[in-house]
Amino acid sequence: MKKSLTALAISAALVAPAFATNGMAPVGLGQAAKGMGGASIAYPQDTLQGGNNPAGMVHLGNRMDVGIEIFMPDRGFNVEEYGSEGGGEAAEAAGMLNEIEAYSFDGTGSGVMESWFPIPEFGYNRMINDNLSVGVSVFGNGGMNTTYGNNHPFSHLLAVVPAEEGGPCEGNPFACPDVGIDLMQLFVAPTISYKVNDKLSIGASLNLIAARFSAEGPNSYAYGASLRVGMQAQLSDAITVGATYQTKANMSEFDEYAGLFPDQGTMDIPANWGVGIAIKATDKLDIAMDVMQIMYGETNAMGNSPNSLMTGAQLGDSNGPGFGWENQTVYKLGMAYQYSDDLTLRAGLNYGETPVNTEGLGFAFNTLAPGVTEKHVTLGFTKGLGDGASITGSYIRTMSKSQDGLFMLRFPDHAALVSDGEIEMDQHAFGISYNKKF
Repeated sequence: MKKSLTALAISAALVAPAFATNGMAPVGLGQAAKGMGGASIAYPQDTLQGGNNPAGMVHLGNRMDVGIEIFMPDRGFNVEEYGSEGGGEAAEAAGMLNEIEAYSFDGTGSGVMESWFPIPEFGYNRMINDNLSVGVSVFGNGGMNTTYGNNHPFSHLLAVVPAEEGGPCEGNPFACPDVGIDLMQLFVAPTISYKVNDKLSIGASLNLIAARFSAEGPNSYAYGASLRVGMQAQLSDAITVGATYQTKANMSEFDEYAGLFPDQGTMDIPANWGVGIAIKATDKLDIAMDVMQIMYGETNAMGNSPNSLMTGAQLGDSNGPGFGWENQTVYKLGMAYQYSDDLTLRAGLNYGETPVNTEGLGFAFNTLAPGVTEKHVTLGFTKGLGDGASITGSYIRTMSKSQDGLFMLRFPDHAALVSDGEIEMDQHAFGISYNKKF
């Protein structure tokens, strides 16, 4: 068996990006927005708004917000008995996997940082004058891992690779290396926001980005930047609209994984754009709605099809095989109700059709990042503490979603290992922040 099987098995663990809820992106930024399904483009509430629509920061006054979210995903996949097309190496691998008889694979590890993940956030805004503000929003844009240990098929497949051809298991499936990924992204977004007049404001945020990736191996770091711009316009006393656009972040290379990611180890962060509307329905009830488009398919690491591996493409090539995700449209709806002078209640819905493509090699690759969830229900509140201080909380319930596919790996002799399967995921997230106006 060729060394390319080793590379294929390992690379499937490496190409997987971090995923949150809307594919790789969070439902929203800031605990107030999270409580409203992420709807925020025309409805600024806290100083994480620099990551939603920077034009809203000038409407917040002098303010600071600091918080944390606990993100708890449950992920994994199921497969039926393995078979082979073409015999040879594929038949040998299928026979070995069927002997193990492990057809349900749990990607949720038992460690604290494998089953739940703390995601901090911080924001600050200062009014320079009545029409100009400067601030900063600091947040995690992605941060997840998948932990299968050495019971994942990718690990067991390495057992049939002879030691002289790079096989690390010496024929023993249970001596093979663990399979798992860990990716975190930190955004620091200095923001400027300006009121053009009483009805219109504009803003811009410079996203300074650091990312860390590991796959049961060395940590690798990449850095980059992108720009978010936005506008907010008040059409009437009851209606406000907004729009925002974020450029693609061109990231530096993950040097330790240059032979696995496209373009010698590059994982750029996709562009996105969105529009929103906020309606003051009554003196106590506000309704906000957003539509966002996330351009996953426009970046090589996330959008390029992994199926090009079957036609001679090599991992790490310029414009080489990637993850195979498609662009995603996300719909957000939220409500905020002023229950009393010091208590605001929130609720929201969020829906985005999965960007995951499970055709061909797509199913096998996505078992390492089963970000297939689509429907999210959110709740939230803000409780005043007096003297300009308050606490804000949110809860996100991401409904369980499964996606069918064929677990398939193509061998160098053109035979294939195949098994019908199903990727599954659901999530919970709790968050709280301390807010201070001054």
